[in-house]
This record gives sequence, C-alpha cells and structure tokens, in this order.
Amino acid sequence: MIVKETKLKDCFIIEPQVFNDKRGYFVENYNQKTFKKALGIDIEFVQDNESKSSKGVLRGLHYQLGSFAQAKLVRVIKGSVLDVAVDLRPNSATFGEHFSVVLTEQNKKQLFVPRGFAHGFLVLEDQTIFSYKCDNFYNKESEAGVIYNDETLGIDWTMMEDDLIISDKDLLLPTFKNARL
Repeated sequence: MIVKETKLKDCFIIEPQVFNDKRGYFVENYNQKTFKKALGIDIEFVQDNESKSSKGVLRGLHYQLGSFAQAKLVRVIKGSVLDVAVDLRPNSATFGEHFSVVLTEQNKKQLFVPRGFAHGFLVLEDQTIFSYKCDNFYNKESEAGVIYNDETLGIDWTMMEDDLIISDKDLLLPTFKNARL
C-alpha cells in the first residue's frame, strides 16, 4: 500500500496495491498489520457501514462527540464521490481546515479520517456505493455535525447548490462557529 499525507495532520490517503489480470482484479482493502506499520496507528475497526446514493446526494458533515468519536477508513466500491474531512481538534495545527479527494471505483483510493474530524461526501455518479470502517460504535446521542455550506470552511463541493440532494436533518446542522466540539 502507498500512504500519502494530506495537508491535515493525521489524515491520510491510502492507495492499496491492485493486481489486475484477464479475470479482473484483486485488492486487499485492509490488513491490520500493514495498516499499523504504514501509518504507525494501532486501530481496531469495530463497525462497517455502506450506503448507496444517486448523483448529487451530499451526506455530512458528520462526527461523533466525546468517548463515541470515530476514526474512519472510507472508500468507494462503485461510482465516485468527492470526500471531505474537516479537522475539528481545537489543539491541532490544522484546526478548522478541510481536505477533499475524489474516491472512485477505478482509483481504489481510501481516506483515513481520524477521530476529531467531521466527514462528508458528495456523490458524483448515480448508483454509487460508499463503504467505511469505524473504530467505535455509532451512538445517536453523540452525533453532531457542521452545515455543508459553512462560510468559514469554504468547501468547494464542485456542484451547483440547486443540484444537491441533502437530507432535512443535514440542512439543520449548525455552522462551524456554533458546532459542538
């Protein structure tokens, strides 16, 4: 696997090795020993999630608070997304900064999003399947978020606002300045 640092501290792009032949391909998406050696992070993923969405669906920016914070390893199985991570750790050198990367079924890139980050993604193709591992269990009472179009963050979602499909719940998320950290 190839690990690339992003501009955000502790957030990494991971490019697994893909073996192609006439039958198709094989890829090892996750190996705990390899992951620990490459990133220097000892992590135990306890929950796998998957969503299927249409082009224009924007999910996020979400995170879990306190002892229910989650690190995530995210990837696309089918289709493509613009994936976004925002550093919400007040003592971090990159606090309040964001990073985005296009994840596709072709490039097989993954993004490691550490605890203390908000995460969201915009679906770029119909019938996109998005998958992510979490190192902590979901807890409804600990869920939090930041509105996708926060002016302080200034995220370029690359699509016209009228073309976005956003849940009512996500449209009510607070601004970065008013978010619970």
